[in-house]
Amino acid sequence: MPPPTLFQALGGLDGVRRLAHAWHERVLADEVVSHAFSHGFHPDHTARLAAYWSEAWGGPALYTALGGSETAVVRMHSGNGAHEEMDRRAIACFAQALDDAGITEPALREALLAYFSWSTTRRMSAYPASPDDVPAGLQVARWGWDGLQP
Repeated sequence: MPPPTLFQALGGLDGVRRLAHAWHERVLADEVVSHAFSHGFHPDHTARLAAYWSEAWGGPALYTALGGSETAVVRMHSGNGAHEEMDRRAIACFAQALDDAGITEPALREALLAYFSWSTTRRMSAYPASPDDVPAGLQVARWGWDGLQP
């Protein structure tokens, strides 16, 4: 029986940090996805990403404890028009990062890839026209073995 949460299955914060680091390295090396980072990024981007993913995957509310909000994350990814190729490549980078981070268990890989695909193509791409379209008060989406949690 798998651990109750994806966060636990990854080995807690250390496992999520390894994955966040691997993904960040992959996207910075990708000629298309790296464009999203060409304007610069927070010096603690990987740590903040790990905190965000930890919260989304059933771990402690580290991201919101840092003062982060889902509305701010979605706004940061909004207003850039449609970018399907970038999305596809970001998802491919995530799949490669799973390998880089040593995540081999099939059910865990499937659940994490499903989350990242959903987050990339649905949550973060929901407001292509303007970040002003993102509603206030969004909550960090919770994702489990069976997908989006209520």
